Amino acid sequence: MSALQILLLVGAYFLVLMIISYFTGRNDSNADFFKAGKQSPWYLVAFGMVGASLSGVTFISVPGWVEDSQFGYIQVVLGYLFGYFVVAYVLLPLYYRMNLTSIYEYLLERFGSVSHKTGAFFFFVSRVLGAAFRLYLVAIVLQQFVFDDLGVRFEITVILSIVLIWIYTNRGGIKTIVWTDTLQTLFMILAVVLSIIFINNELDWSFGEFLVSEELKVYDKFLFTDSFLDRNHFVKSFIGGMFVTICMTGLDQDMMQKNLTCKSLKDAQKNMVSFSLVLVFVTFLFMLLGALLFIYAGKNGISVPLMDGKPKTDLLFPEIALNSGLGLTLAVTFMLGLIAAAYSSADSALTSLTTSFCVDFLDVEKKEEKEQKRIRKRTHIWMSAMLVVVIISFKYILNSNVIDSLLTVAGYTYGPLLGLFAFGIFTKHKIHDKISWLVCCLSVILIYVLANIPSDYLGGYVLGYELLPLNGLLTFFGLWLIRRKDTSVNIAQ
Repeated sequence: MSALQILLLVGAYFLVLMIISYFTGRNDSNADFFKAGKQSPWYLVAFGMVGASLSGVTFISVPGWVEDSQFGYIQVVLGYLFGYFVVAYVLLPLYYRMNLTSIYEYLLERFGSVSHKTGAFFFFVSRVLGAAFRLYLVAIVLQQFVFDDLGVRFEITVILSIVLIWIYTNRGGIKTIVWTDTLQTLFMILAVVLSIIFINNELDWSFGEFLVSEELKVYDKFLFTDSFLDRNHFVKSFIGGMFVTICMTGLDQDMMQKNLTCKSLKDAQKNMVSFSLVLVFVTFLFMLLGALLFIYAGKNGISVPLMDGKPKTDLLFPEIALNSGLGLTLAVTFMLGLIAAAYSSADSALTSLTTSFCVDFLDVEKKEEKEQKRIRKRTHIWMSAMLVVVIISFKYILNSNVIDSLLTVAGYTYGPLLGLFAFGIFTKHKIHDKISWLVCCLSVILIYVLANIPSDYLGGYVLGYELLPLNGLLTFFGLWLIRRKDTSVNIAQ
């Protein structure tokens, strides 16, 4: 597939998104931008959230990770499933009862303004890094397979990507995204299914033959229970996955903003449960695809592509789809899936960052209506510019597999949010609000120090995704130390 063909495909795709944006964004009000008028059908939100949760990271990085981790990622995914039920039946009732626009307003009611700003700040850092990770991945693919041939610099690729997202989210916000995410999820699932079919056909296998093949057995280890000291032990992966979901979905304005557009709590819970079951199945398909890619590469002498002189397994899927002679249909399918996966998470991230900054830091809802819209539009531009800067910086500092990096960073940035919400929900204590930020920062510093202790000093124990719940526990303990004697129940309880 030529660079020109890919550009035309990207252009056509964004034209469709802009048409959707035109019809959903005609009202251009803050109420629609932030909450979609609370009229979103739950099943539409559920289907769209699959694409937003998986993103370009899953689309490329999970298949590329299979060589190192085999099917061990399913241990994390099972933890995700349990975590989604916690979100549905513990956190969503709280958010709906308080009728929140930003979920961090809960911290304002429960503890005070400093805790509110602290929680919003950690979300802000988390979502900026998370969105940047995801967009960085699609940007390096477009750069390697399209823009390098055209002599366009990586920085221009990133700027163009963000500008396109800004254009179709500028007016409709979350109302537009509920609909565009549905389309993007459809393309992404279609891409992985067709990719599995096409590559199996090339190998003269049926899907059933692939599942029982000797080649697949090299990659199909699901459970790692040999040594609890290992980073990928089942218990550590499951618990880590559960808390990743609770934090990166339930305590994340990006994911919760979609849920809060549903008409009622019951609809939002139906959305969350159905979405979680579909997500597990689709993620398993991605791991099957990953094994199939490495099998196909081995049989056809295809090497893992290099980036800056180093093998980059994240690029194996695009290499096979675009450059291995499997035909234009697979190439088009891959590109549609990649674009859909990447932008289904990036567009909602940009909208949620705008929402959180406007509500949590600028108190936009206390302004006059005309001023509210002006503040929102200006903030939307600044959030876009910030994402450009962070994504470009990743090219020079990121070395490991993208999904591994994303989950590792989550252990640092979402831990304080976990501690703040857990302390608010499961205790009746108030705290000395003015020093809550210090507790959160100290917890992150301690976790960073702990994570960098050589495993030899820990008896061979390798820390993994359990850093996140441990971070939350440290924050919880710190808040306990600064609790006040007044234990009267707050209205947020």
